[in-house]
Amino acid sequence: MGKWTKVTMPGPDPNAAVLNQLRALRERVPGLTGSLVASSDGLLVAHDLPAHIEPSGMAALAASQLSLSHRLATTAHGGGFNDVVVHGTDGYVVVYAAGWASLTVLAAPEVNVGRLHLESRPAARAIAHYLAESANDRRNS
Repeated sequence: MGKWTKVTMPGPDPNAAVLNQLRALRERVPGLTGSLVASSDGLLVAHDLPAHIEPSGMAALAASQLSLSHRLATTAHGGGFNDVVVHGTDGYVVVYAAGWASLTVLAAPEVNVGRLHLESRPAARAIAHYLAESANDRRNS
């Protein structure tokens, strides 16, 4: 029997579109120090992180935080999860739901959190859209 081979079709890499969103987000938000997108099971999709942060480990932590926060919101209010803010002494970590993934942003302590939400929430929706389109394209190929 012959072997099946998968032929890749030319087109934009969905992770490139996600990475462009991350880079644009950093440009728009003063004090944003990095960001990443991780699947709900902790796999890294794309990142724009500083060199001292290991991306795959951070993706796993973000997925854990997403899962725990979703469970907490569901238990407390019976509704869905949107985002969680962790405020530490050296800055913020915010995890936003983004479809089957999460957008995690890191910010300096002096960041304007309102501005961070104002810019990050639409970015999370756009990322969810890119990832959903990519998944649909793969299913239809």
